Amino acid sequence: MPQPPLVVEIASTHVSAARWGKKGALETFAIEPLPVGAVLASPVETNVAQPEAVATALRKVFNRVPSREQGLALLIPDPVVRVFILPFENLPRRADEALPLLRWRLKKSVPFDMDETVVSWMRQSGREGNLEVVTAVARQRIVREYEQIIEGLGGSAAVVLSSTLCTLPLLEERGATLLARMCGKTLTTAIVHAGNLCVYRSTELSSESGALEPQAMLDEIFPAVAYYQDTWQASIDRARLSGFGARQDVFRTALAGELKCSAGSLAESEGAQKLDSGGKDLLRQNLDSLAGWMMNADS
Repeated sequence: MPQPPLVVEIASTHVSAARWGKKGALETFAIEPLPVGAVLASPVETNVAQPEAVATALRKVFNRVPSREQGLALLIPDPVVRVFILPFENLPRRADEALPLLRWRLKKSVPFDMDETVVSWMRQSGREGNLEVVTAVARQRIVREYEQIIEGLGGSAAVVLSSTLCTLPLLEERGATLLARMCGKTLTTAIVHAGNLCVYRSTELSSESGALEPQAMLDEIFPAVAYYQDTWQASIDRARLSGFGARQDVFRTALAGELKCSAGSLAESEGAQKLDSGGKDLLRQNLDSLAGWMMNADS
């Protein structure tokens, strides 16, 4: 995967960017809020409802984080990208042979025609050493909405990822870690065991974290935890939270009590502790996906 030093996130609530130098140190970053309704994250409907508002915010970001090259990493909202963990007995190594098989497996699992999608995948080992394929699928015309905003400002996307997928390298590589990540009204739950993605679930909730009851979060997390426990015959070792703002302690206490494990902020994770001072600054600004891109670049 290309590793451009400039990463840009277009979220439902803000746009942001960060740039790293040749030695891996953060050079600069910036964030700008978006008007409510400017980006409406969806896997099937128009996303960039107010393109000029998004472009204006990005221009301000690029004034502080200049793009010196065209290729950049573009992070888009989680609801746009559907993520599946598929068991396979075998999968061809050649992309032109593997892609038709993946499209066929997923054609009844996504709310759009697989012929109009972009598909990316990676291999991993399951609990018993069997082949699993982590597959990310998005509707091509929706991805193009985000790419065209960047292209209109003179750049181009060399890599496109969903925000939470980009955040996963910050998690622990030992045992099982659950990540509960809020962005706007979207809650994304991921469970990673020893570096393998075991569960991934993204859901639109009724409100943002400031007005959300902890039980609403728990109700969405329970199916992911139950699936992991049934499949892996193991418990969650720890939980990490991101995006809950001033009410994080309320949600942390609720999650720790229900899962009977330690729970803390994503900034407390082992991966986050490896970041330099610049990367930790990103976490303090709730820009964990940008920090995660630096960890992707180092892996």
